[in-house]
Amino acid sequence: MTQSASIRQITIIGTGLIGGSFALALRKHGFRGQIVGCDQPKVLARAKRIGAIHVGISDPIKACNGSEVVVLATPVGTIIELMERLAPHLPSEALLTDVGSTKAQILSRAQKSFGRETARRFLGGHPMAGKENSGIEFADADLFRDAVWFFTPAPHQKMKAGRAGEYIACIKKIGAKVEILDADAHDRLCTWISHVPQMISTALASTLVEEYGERAPLLESGGRALREMTRIASSPYSMWRDIALTNKSQIADALLKLEQKLANIRENLDTRELETEFERAHALKNHSPRRHGGAEKKH
Repeated sequence: MTQSASIRQITIIGTGLIGGSFALALRKHGFRGQIVGCDQPKVLARAKRIGAIHVGISDPIKACNGSEVVVLATPVGTIIELMERLAPHLPSEALLTDVGSTKAQILSRAQKSFGRETARRFLGGHPMAGKENSGIEFADADLFRDAVWFFTPAPHQKMKAGRAGEYIACIKKIGAKVEILDADAHDRLCTWISHVPQMISTALASTLVEEYGERAPLLESGGRALREMTRIASSPYSMWRDIALTNKSQIADALLKLEQKLANIRENLDTRELETEFERAHALKNHSPRRHGGAEKKH
C-alpha cells in the first residue's frame, strides 16, 4: 500500500473481529503508519500480540489523539453513542468513519454531532464481511478480500477528495470492492441480503431446538443444506439487537412479506402453485452474480 502523505495514524475503536481484521489487513497491505486500538485491556493485549495494532488505549478520547482517521468498529448502538461523545474532541481535520450494519440512524446522529461539517468530517461505511464467530481471536487479514464495502455519503459529500478519498483508497488496497449508495437504500438492501437471512437462520435453529432438543444427533443427517441454513444462527444477539433496533421498520416489512410467501407455499403444497413458486425462485439462482470467498455480514 502506498502510504498516504496525510494518513499517518489510524485509530480503530473496537478491535474485535471486524476492527482486528481491518488492522491486520492494513498492515498486510503495506500501511506504514501507526495503528491504535481501543477496547478492553485483554482484547488490546491479544490484538497487540498478533500484530494487529501498535498501541492499545482503553479510553476512546485518548485513543483518537494524533489520528487522521478514526474507525468505529463496535455494535451500531455503541457507534451512535461514541459519535456524540467523540465529536467535540476530534481534530477538525480528522475523518470519523464506521463499519455499522445500518446507516440511516448513524448518519442522522453524525449530522447532529457535526452539523454543517458532516460531509467533511464523517463518512459512513459498512463492509459486507464477517464470520458467525466474533472476537479478536477470529481476526483475519484476508476477511475483506473481494468483499463489498459500502459507503453511504452525507448530502453533497465529495467521495474522491480529501481525507475521505484517501481512506477509500486504503479500503480498495486491502482488496475490498467499494460501492456507494444512499443510507436509506443501503438499509433496505441490507435488510434483504443480510438481516432477513439472519432472522431466518435464527428462527429455523430455534424451532429445531424446540422440536428435537439442544443435542439431537440425527440433525447431522441434514447434511450441507441444514448446515448452511443454520450456520449463522450462532451469531451473537448482542450485535443483532442493535441492528434490529435501528432498522426495525425495514426488517419488519420484509419479514411480513416472507411470512405471506411462506403462508402461500403452505396453503399450496398440493397444487401447481407450488411449482410456480419454485420456478420464480429459480430465476434468482439463474441471474445472481457468482462470488467466491465471500462471507455473510456479521457485524
